[in-house]
Amino acid sequence: MGPRYLAIAGNIGAGKSTLVGFLAKRFGVRPLYEPVGDNPYLEDFYEDMKTWAFQSQIFYLSRKYALHAEAERTSDRIVLDRSIYEDADIFAEALRARRVLTGRDYATYRELYEVIKANVRAPDLMVYLRCSVRGLRRRIKVRGRAMEQALPTGYLRRLNDRYDRWFENYDLGPKAIIETDKLDYLHDLIDRVDLIEQIESLLDIKV
Repeated sequence: MGPRYLAIAGNIGAGKSTLVGFLAKRFGVRPLYEPVGDNPYLEDFYEDMKTWAFQSQIFYLSRKYALHAEAERTSDRIVLDRSIYEDADIFAEALRARRVLTGRDYATYRELYEVIKANVRAPDLMVYLRCSVRGLRRRIKVRGRAMEQALPTGYLRRLNDRYDRWFENYDLGPKAIIETDKLDYLHDLIDRVDLIEQIESLLDIKV
């Protein structure tokens, strides 16, 4: 039996939610999605990051904690759309580095995160969807979320760099990489077969 609790990591536009939906349909695992559309601060955040960064990050932290807790409570096979670790170690750190998140707010956020982190179980397998900035841009444009269209290329590039470093140092459990830059498993049969083989190998299941 392979891992029961799988988390999908990756930058904005890397294909996480699409893959989570695909896995749920193909392998019958239960999806837990990142609460992007539910964030009441998100539109304000993209308009004025410095004013709304702390509120937005706290919202994600609380919702991600709830998702991790749900994954631990259930006996279902779970696939999680982005983990709580990424929120803190990539996005909050990136906002702090840009001085969008103030030192005081960052310290408060980090203290809360460390308490939560100590009380959640890491996924049985962390899968990182790695994608070039060009690929991210293409997917962001296609999915058409208005608030994401103006994201600076430099910001996406810095997030990619942080993701690569974070995943290299991730040591909370088993991990794997899927390159998604040119992967179109929804429309290309060869890509779909390749992805299914990769996932079957990672999950140690056959359908």
